[in-house]
Amino acid sequence: MSTNSADQPAAREAEVPEHLFADDEQAEARWRARFHAARVTLPDWALAAPDRTVYTSNASGVWEVYAWDRATDTHRQVTDRPNGTLYSTVSPDGEHIWWFADTDGDEFGTWVSEPFAGRPAGAEAVPAMAAAKPGYPAGLEIGDHVRAIGVADDDGTTIYLSRGGADGEVIYQNEHDGGVSALSRDETLLAIAHSEHGDNRHPALRVLSVADGSTVVEKWDGKGNGLSGIAFSPISGDQRLLVLHERRGREELLIWDIKADTEQEITLDLPGEVEAGWYTDGTALLVMHTHEARNTLHRYDITSGRLTTLDTPAGTIGSAHTRPDGTVEYSWSSAAEPSVVRALFSDGTERVLLTPPGDRAPGSARLTDAFVETENGTVHALVARPTDAPEGPLPTVFSLHGGPHASDEDRFSAYRAMWVDAGFAVVHVNYRGSTGYGSVWRDAIEGRPGLTELADVAAVHAWAVSSGLADPARCVVNGASWGGYLALLALGTQPDLWAAGVAGVPVADYLAAYEDEMEPLRAFDRALFGGSPAELHDRYVECSPITYVDQVSAPVLILAGENDPRCPIRQIDNYLERLAARNHPHRVYRYDAGHGSLVVAETIKQSLIELYFALRALNLR
Repeated sequence: MSTNSADQPAAREAEVPEHLFADDEQAEARWRARFHAARVTLPDWALAAPDRTVYTSNASGVWEVYAWDRATDTHRQVTDRPNGTLYSTVSPDGEHIWWFADTDGDEFGTWVSEPFAGRPAGAEAVPAMAAAKPGYPAGLEIGDHVRAIGVADDDGTTIYLSRGGADGEVIYQNEHDGGVSALSRDETLLAIAHSEHGDNRHPALRVLSVADGSTVVEKWDGKGNGLSGIAFSPISGDQRLLVLHERRGREELLIWDIKADTEQEITLDLPGEVEAGWYTDGTALLVMHTHEARNTLHRYDITSGRLTTLDTPAGTIGSAHTRPDGTVEYSWSSAAEPSVVRALFSDGTERVLLTPPGDRAPGSARLTDAFVETENGTVHALVARPTDAPEGPLPTVFSLHGGPHASDEDRFSAYRAMWVDAGFAVVHVNYRGSTGYGSVWRDAIEGRPGLTELADVAAVHAWAVSSGLADPARCVVNGASWGGYLALLALGTQPDLWAAGVAGVPVADYLAAYEDEMEPLRAFDRALFGGSPAELHDRYVECSPITYVDQVSAPVLILAGENDPRCPIRQIDNYLERLAARNHPHRVYRYDAGHGSLVVAETIKQSLIELYFALRALNLR
């Protein structure tokens, strides 16, 4: 229910307060420190030069690429760009760093390369493959002599291959979405993902000969069952490909021997879902298990089938890999404790591997689990509440994750902690469409996206109110990307539930969004809806927030990136114009970047705008 009167004037520009806790210096310093604290990703290492690694960090105030030479323990900032740099890797010999250069965060660009030791003064990074045209990244594999680059654009997918330092040539082109998956260690085979069957949500695999681009072998599990190529064995001459499949209704592992064209399915007695990578000697897999929004790590011996659990703390593991000496390195956090990169040695000892500069982020509230029974199955929610909160119902923000094929997990979030510090309970809903709960749960939104997820959100909302957690008059629906889409759709289809709505980089007008978005997302939409808007016009209209804009009763805040290729600006403007025509109370914040920001100061600004808007809408400020 809305807390605003019908005659409240509409507003356009979002307010940016200087402080959140103007009367509490310690609280103000604490929430800002969580955002400012330097963080690092798990370093990626060169196969033939393990001491040469690259990672990304926000230590400069912007997420950029860094080189770390472990032999000398020296670090170098590789990139320095106004809107940051997200994707990078290091060549197998450790001599070069590759990073993806887009423009103003629009995700459209080219891979460039520079020496690991750094460019000469005044020199620029050079295109990594002269023949490759600009586009959206669609996979990358670098060998000693072979490089493969996947590019997505309005023409579909193009894969370029370079042998022995040549400029490169097209080895694959198709109007459907796809990309590079894996290169064999002996550099004779290239595995690619494709959706020539018309469904990029459930891809097929094809293995090509590097020598001439011919097809060696194909694998597709049929309608509704995807295959993902993870990596070839790290042993030269070993043509086994590790694959993720979903033949039994959840993501599991198999090893595909390309030479023999035989499979070894790996059945593990673990609930939930798994993914994996190779140990460097090719005899075992490092398995990451996901169950109820938390992760564990395991070693699986391929010959004996023995599964050993590794000693890691409770929480979420962002990524993990092994080193030549058997060391397992992984990034970890929990809702209560900020992220850290750890090393687990073969003798069982452990230490922090990489400590970013400056103070560590202050901790925050733990997450508890709620399992809400509905006629469509059990919806898992994660709940945080202020430690000093009164017993009575609290103002509550329902934070809806993006994706939709993603999930909220027990991981640290400066953003969540900010809301909790301000006195809100925070509820994360792993609605149908989320990953980690099996293929049936993930695919349940097919044909009716948005409205399906919101039925689960409504059920969790009802639980939160009936349990005494949430004040029904002070509930905020909030999300970014797909979560922003859901937030706008919720405001129009569930107006009695929400006192305010915050939508970051949302889909607001699905028909216009489809026209303007990047082609891989158009392919995703066709797979999700069951066809294009030309084929299923009424279904797209039914699931579009702009269809219900006249039913919105709560104040609305929308944040939008001017260069966003995923949720383009025109369709957001269409929605804003409809709100303005109604003189409905709303605010908008535009920023000069793409689908989110890699700049810490910008992230803080946006977060402050969101929280301040909600406090004002709920008459709490």
